[in-house]
Order: sequence, then C-alpha cells, then structure tokens
Amino acid sequence: MKKDPAVEPARLDEVEARIAHHELMIAELNEVITAQWRKIDQLERHMARIREELQSIEPQRPSVEPPPPHY
Repeated sequence: MKKDPAVEPARLDEVEARIAHHELMIAELNEVITAQWRKIDQLERHMARIREELQSIEPQRPSVEPPPPHY
C-alpha cells in the first residue's frame, strides 16, 4: 500500500501540534500543583502554630471542671 506523500507532512504537523498542546498543558498543571503545594505547606505551618498555642493554653485550664450548679 502506497502512502500519499502529501498526507505525511500534514499528519506530522498534527502530531507536532498535539505534542505542543500536551507540553503546554503539562506546564500549566505543574504550575497548579506547585501553587497547591505552597498553599499546603503554608496551611501546615499555620496549623502547627495553632497546635502550639493550644498546648500552651491547655495547662492553664483546670484539669477537672466542677459540675454545674444544678447537680
């Protein structure tokens, strides 16, 4: 089966266009993932500070709460 020489460059152009599109999509997804990881790191640091604050407050609370007055 003979291939039409005019079809081959068009097919090659289509494949190159798809590859270029995929490379752009991968780069955009990478940017999104990188931004999400930065946000996750920021939130984890924030949660660690909140935990530290709560742990420093906890010893100041009475260990056993007195029962309410109606008991």
